[in-house]
Amino acid sequence: MRRTDAWPDPARPDAGLILASVWRVGTPQRQQATVDAIVEAYADRPGPAGLLSYSVFPGTDGDTLRHYTLWRDGAAYQGFVADSRQPRVDHIDAAVPGIERLELIRYRLYRGRRAQPAPRPGALVTVRVQTEDEIHARAWVDAVLAALDASDPAAGGIGGFFHVSTDGTQVLNYAEWSSVEAHPAALAAGGGSVGRGPLWDRVQRMPGVRLLGVDRFHLAATFEPDRSDLG
Repeated sequence: MRRTDAWPDPARPDAGLILASVWRVGTPQRQQATVDAIVEAYADRPGPAGLLSYSVFPGTDGDTLRHYTLWRDGAAYQGFVADSRQPRVDHIDAAVPGIERLELIRYRLYRGRRAQPAPRPGALVTVRVQTEDEIHARAWVDAVLAALDASDPAAGGIGGFFHVSTDGTQVLNYAEWSSVEAHPAALAAGGGSVGRGPLWDRVQRMPGVRLLGVDRFHLAATFEPDRSDLG
């Protein structure tokens, strides 16, 4: 696989499965050491069949790493787990002992959009909510997008891609922003949200939905198949 500085494309049509996970490593120094170990485990090595892209984002909290992986389908991911995942995990754990792996959630993209022409993002903001079921998950996403349509664009907002977990109990908004600073500035301008008004009140008060967290990240690296991986 080759390492690039490209941002992943959540909307690519050949991605049948999206995996998102978070690791807790403790300090900024361990964040960087973990990124270095991931580079050693993936860059310039044969990539798993069906892996379309793998991106690593250190959190601005100095503690976490978010992983965002696009797969052709679930069978490709299961093949990776069976054949070649563990040696990579062992390499990373040997370099940085004590990594706490908090979650690994399977998603599919439900809806998303990006400003055009789209500048290169400077930050990733993730908004995670828990939902009673897929009906509530999709209704919440629809409500957010309706509120966005009725609002002036938030300064610094570039794109938002709403993922629903395969069991219907979580939504991940993968939001691209121009900078880490632009997001809290937009929240301050909107009184705690990126917009004001009845439609945003509906988003905040929707039954069957609970906010889990809002986090900010920088892109460290993306790994994509090279020609040898593609055959």
